[in-house]
Amino acid sequence: MAPITVSPDELDRRKIVGVNAETITNVTSTDFPGHYPGEDNAWDINSFADSFSIKFYKNDRYDSSFSLIGIDASIANAFRRILLAEIPTLAIEHVFVHNNTSIVQDEVLAHRLGLVPLTGATQGLKWIRYYPKQAEGDAAPGAADYNTVVLKLHIECTKNLDASKDEDDPLKLYHNAHVYAHHMTWEPVGRQTTMFPEPHGVIRPVNPDILLAKMRPGQVIDLEMHCVKGLGADHAKFSPVCTASYRLLPTIDIIKPILGADAKKFARCFPKGVIGIEEVTEAEARIEGSGYEGHVQEKKAVVLNPFRDTVSRECLRHDEFVGKVKLGRVRDHFIFGIESTGQYDSDALFLESVKVLKAKCTDLRRDLGNIMR
Repeated sequence: MAPITVSPDELDRRKIVGVNAETITNVTSTDFPGHYPGEDNAWDINSFADSFSIKFYKNDRYDSSFSLIGIDASIANAFRRILLAEIPTLAIEHVFVHNNTSIVQDEVLAHRLGLVPLTGATQGLKWIRYYPKQAEGDAAPGAADYNTVVLKLHIECTKNLDASKDEDDPLKLYHNAHVYAHHMTWEPVGRQTTMFPEPHGVIRPVNPDILLAKMRPGQVIDLEMHCVKGLGADHAKFSPVCTASYRLLPTIDIIKPILGADAKKFARCFPKGVIGIEEVTEAEARIEGSGYEGHVQEKKAVVLNPFRDTVSRECLRHDEFVGKVKLGRVRDHFIFGIESTGQYDSDALFLESVKVLKAKCTDLRRDLGNIMR
């Protein structure tokens, strides 16, 4: 039996998730994504390469936005989950408090320190190994230069003898009234000086101005912190991203003309820049059945940039737009937003997620081969 030939209109329909006033239609995919009964949907790398594309909108160091076009939701979601939980980073794990007379309790201070994002030379971060887990009944594993990074914090609050008698600002009355992340110092051990070279490769907080504690004269904080490599799946402090999310590209189809005052009202139903106002041209008015006959130079609503739409469905609440507009989302167009905590550049994070997914596929293929033996 010959494979069924699918019309272009049917292919376009499959790509759109319908957004209605109260419901969402055409949501579910097939049991095997991209495969339909009676059709030849055999996967081919050349056809995939032709249909798949990546488009960048923003690529700052710690914040990027881009589109993945032509993949299934399961793959896009795998990238998102890997970004959140499976890319290893360095974070403070153990805090040894020698002295803490501030009002912040030891446990609270240790928790706060653990959430401070750290950064350093990428080659060094990849060189660091995982700290071995202690098995029950075994001696505690030893810290080494290849699995532990040491930070120290020693600070004391004292009076500023040069401050004015009328001064009431604690930052001017006292020295070290506020303890910030930049007060933490790195203590390199062994090969760490080579793997984390000065000045830009040293281990340090991403944001030096994170407030850790407030103190008054006579109070002291003296502690040592051990940083280890971990995954966001174990604790959120190891997650390399602040946010990693995606949304589907919105679609707005004006199927009947929206003219005059209705056009302006229609534009106000969307974020700025999504809908524009243009004049009906003579050429459009001459097209029979277009709906523009006799409306030359009248204002009409046109779609400018659906990318900016938030799909609020506000236009579907108004009776004058019923039957004139269709809203939807493109099923295989994923707009990603990645905000790095600072240990990796945002675009490098996505490449790391690709490497992790590739390693998972390699392991699965090997295990399946072992089963078949």
